[in-house]
Amino acid sequence: MRDRDDSDASRRNFLKTVGLGSAALASAGAGQGRAELAAVEPEKLQKILLSINGRQLSVLVEARWTLLFVLREQLGLTGTKVGCERGECGACTVLLDGVPRYACLTLAVEAVGHEVTTLEGLLDGEDLGPVQRAFVENDAYQCGYCTPGQVMAAEGLLRENPAPDLEQIRVGVSGNLCRCGAYANIFRAVADAAKLRRGGGA
Repeated sequence: MRDRDDSDASRRNFLKTVGLGSAALASAGAGQGRAELAAVEPEKLQKILLSINGRQLSVLVEARWTLLFVLREQLGLTGTKVGCERGECGACTVLLDGVPRYACLTLAVEAVGHEVTTLEGLLDGEDLGPVQRAFVENDAYQCGYCTPGQVMAAEGLLRENPAPDLEQIRVGVSGNLCRCGAYANIFRAVADAAKLRRGGGA
């Protein structure tokens, strides 16, 4: 076990180094930095083209807006839930080119040129998609707030691995938290969804 004095000294050295480095950067590029900051207009709206659930949508956004904000507040796609807004809970999970991604940590402008799939995009007309059906049939939720993100994480997993085993399912949805603790049913739902997607029934 490290001595407490040594640990305190290490922290002091780290903070001192960071402080000196920051001061050096600030003084070295003071003039240029001010010019660059003056050019940044975070509140200026710009038009971008997003591909969402197979549709091309033109949207006016600020450069700082997250994909989560744009999906919900600008486009009305409220299946993507607001959770922690710091990439910890997974409630806002969407697919970006088929890969699960936290929409709260993704800027809307980052999604340009990529295919975004939300919970609404898994519907087959008015019918639920295989993963959605499996979650309903297995009671893979309690309060249901995390369910959209869980479904999207499962969809992403099954697109990459159509026949995952239990451990692969556990890892595949590990970035999505269920505060109600419905994990056993969630794992079972993902396994059944894999069968449904392969046409084998649940």
